[in-house]
Amino acid sequence: MDDTYYMQQALALAEEAARDGEVPVGCIIVRKDQIVGRGRNRRETDKTALGHAEIEAIGDACKNLGGWRLWECTMYVTLEPCPMCAGAIINARIPRVVVGAKDEKSGACGSVCDLFSMDFNHKPQVEFGLLEAEAQQLLTAFFCQLREKLKDRPKWRKPE
Repeated sequence: MDDTYYMQQALALAEEAARDGEVPVGCIIVRKDQIVGRGRNRRETDKTALGHAEIEAIGDACKNLGGWRLWECTMYVTLEPCPMCAGAIINARIPRVVVGAKDEKSGACGSVCDLFSMDFNHKPQVEFGLLEAEAQQLLTAFFCQLREKLKDRPKWRKPE
């Protein structure tokens, strides 16, 4: 199995998230050619700001491996991690992160900022662009459908 296979697994989780009305982000954590952690966005389902794919996958991997140090693992994630998730990656000591699509609005691995280049005690290596078109297509389709669904909703206006 190779990087493409693992990113395809992350994309499958992103597709599950989209079917449930969640932003389509999926994440896989691999150690020695074995998937040890899986996650997908569940913010709407679980009603929590912590329901990101990366946080869920890190928690799953820690549980499955019996510890919080994921120093022998690689993370495959369909969208560039946000600051919260980038911080969790640093704290979990994940050495390598493979990213599908960049997130120009909240990406913290080089797009808006780069937490991995700062003077933390751990600096993950990040690789962008694996199955980027597929990851971006999922996101684009999701947000197009969401805008269409919500176009007639009443708009919130600041009280006068």
